[in-house]
Amino acid sequence: MQPDFWNDKRPAGVPSSIDMGAYKSVVEVFERSCKKFADRPAFTNLGVTLSYAELDRLSAAFAGYLQKHTDLQPGDRIAVQMPNVLQYPIAVFGAMRAGLIVVNTNPLYTAREMRHQFKDAGVRALVYLNMFGKLVQEVLPDTEIEYLIEARMGDMLPSLKGWLVNTLVKKVKKLVPDYRLPQAVPFKQALRQGHGYDLKPVKVGQDDIAVLQYTGGTTGVAKGAMLTHGNLVGNMLQVNACMSQLGNDGAPLLKEAQEIMIAPLPLYHIYAFTANCMCMMVNGNHNVLITNPRDIAGFVKELGKWQFSALLGLNTLFVALMDHPDFKKLDFSHLKLTNSGGTALVKATAERWKAMTGCAVTEGYGLTETSPVASANGYGDKARLGTVGVPLPGTAFKVIDDDGNEQPLGERGELCIKGPQVMKGYWQREEATAEVLDADGWFKTGDIAVIDPDGFVRIVDRKKDMIIVSGFNVYPNEIEDVVMAHPKVASCAAIGVPDEKSGEAVKLFVVPRSGDLSVEELKAYCKENFTGYKVPKHIVFKEALPMTPVGKILRRELRDIA
Repeated sequence: MQPDFWNDKRPAGVPSSIDMGAYKSVVEVFERSCKKFADRPAFTNLGVTLSYAELDRLSAAFAGYLQKHTDLQPGDRIAVQMPNVLQYPIAVFGAMRAGLIVVNTNPLYTAREMRHQFKDAGVRALVYLNMFGKLVQEVLPDTEIEYLIEARMGDMLPSLKGWLVNTLVKKVKKLVPDYRLPQAVPFKQALRQGHGYDLKPVKVGQDDIAVLQYTGGTTGVAKGAMLTHGNLVGNMLQVNACMSQLGNDGAPLLKEAQEIMIAPLPLYHIYAFTANCMCMMVNGNHNVLITNPRDIAGFVKELGKWQFSALLGLNTLFVALMDHPDFKKLDFSHLKLTNSGGTALVKATAERWKAMTGCAVTEGYGLTETSPVASANGYGDKARLGTVGVPLPGTAFKVIDDDGNEQPLGERGELCIKGPQVMKGYWQREEATAEVLDADGWFKTGDIAVIDPDGFVRIVDRKKDMIIVSGFNVYPNEIEDVVMAHPKVASCAAIGVPDEKSGEAVKLFVVPRSGDLSVEELKAYCKENFTGYKVPKHIVFKEALPMTPVGKILRRELRDIA
């Protein structure tokens, strides 16, 4: 379907198109917002709030350090490996202002996962939190990383409080294992050394890569989606256009420079990166960063301090919050927007949330490769539960059959997306890019969808084998490849099974080589090699696995058994 098919399907106030000529780069959007909203709060974390002017100054100091004290050149890759702390936006925007490409890295990655990503992206610099120093020391010799910048939890706090937090983290909670990285430059020192430096202007255009965002592939090897400045600017403008939906009073539902957005989802994940780091910045809104959303009691306590108007989350998180006794005592009178993404929203969760908070949950759809938002529901009574809404302004959807023929409305087929937010391709993987992106710019999602006659889109089936655990993609191939390297495993297969808390969990079927392999031993091996959400929750030993005549394991049959 052409983009104009959806023009009359969007809520009042939402434009049909966006002006891609408005900004040349993310840096231009950032610098404009910092001037326009200078006195407004930009990010809050651990009781400290940075205004847009302070974020401007600190990110410029970080960029200054990179330009003055390293030989990093525009286009070089810098990895940022931190949870939701104030140092994250400072480092990301600073790196972009220095012309570097940001490689978002999950802080919970194991050494194996870090090695792959750093080597694949050719990372030359790394900004990390000292809690992960031991792992950094372990993987460093196998990478091309030359520059280390080490942040600590209390860096952005007033000096005494910062010292107390750092001491607590290290000595009391023992969250910083011993390591030796004498070459690492402390984050605060980098800011001091770059302060006041006259930034050399960097020429970046919409076609230049801004971020390498790693995503699993059906092959099981994580690939870097090349998201350009144009992709991110496009998605910011598109999401912003959706936020201009008019309320019943005829005014836009979300007001410029007035909203308080709660950000519990990790900023290194594309969903929160675009929504909290990028989109809220265009309109000068305020992001409250939640460092550890698993500490539900602490999270609810933080919510109690704010008249928050927007919350980004996913099914698991909504359930955990509603199960806490103090949650329902909060003031929801300002809450206008609850956004769900990353994984399917359960109808019962959405209904319970609406009853408890008075705010309907809005569901959308996107992928790492689409920066990420591709479609969204309207807010309030304009949303339709069970659908992912309609394509964003400037975006076209179509569904195709196995031979590539476009299907009529109401028929199921593979969903394809075209728009300014579709990635440039996979980093240094031309074949993999050619498999999903055609010459006309259509991206094949691998998801099976139906476009209803009124334009609403339903995702009815998923990439054949992918498992989604709490919004994170887990590819069975990666699990199987690593488990097969265990000397006592003859063969194995991983599938996703429904899970009340995380939506899905990984179930692993194993054929042992010998009788002396235990489930405990295998689980410990998995914990060593996978970040938490990938570790199989269920491990079952079998004498044989169902296979095709050519020896391909039939995961479908295992799913039926499970």
